[in-house]
Amino acid sequence: MSAQSEIQTLINTYREAVMTKDVEKVMALYADDIVSFDAIKALQFKGKAAYRAHWVECMEMCPGPHIFEFHEIAIESADNIAFAHWVANCGGTNEKGETQSCWMRVTACYRQVGGAWKIVHEHWSAPFDPMSGATLFDVTP
Repeated sequence: MSAQSEIQTLINTYREAVMTKDVEKVMALYADDIVSFDAIKALQFKGKAAYRAHWVECMEMCPGPHIFEFHEIAIESADNIAFAHWVANCGGTNEKGETQSCWMRVTACYRQVGGAWKIVHEHWSAPFDPMSGATLFDVTP
């Protein structure tokens, strides 16, 4: 299987694990030294323990079904390193039964660790208007 196929499989596994709210399956995809620039709560998360705590909190924010749609996935790979980027419609259903989602930009970096691809860096972000400081949650691809 090519590196690009392996990375696509990893992305699919990641998406499925989030959709089923399986934090342990999500965490198994990360390298121990993961550095994440997630879109919410903190400037950065360093290491699996810190990022796991964040994932648990995120899963609790939306007790209902998740929205986690990936579009325009592009993958580049070389030897033992790869990266991918895509746009994602991300959200869920809150405790009032209201569905909330927005489009995000995603970049993920992968490295071979012990013969398997692992996510070593992840960056989720939403565009913002620098004049008002408002996050632009209503943009679409």
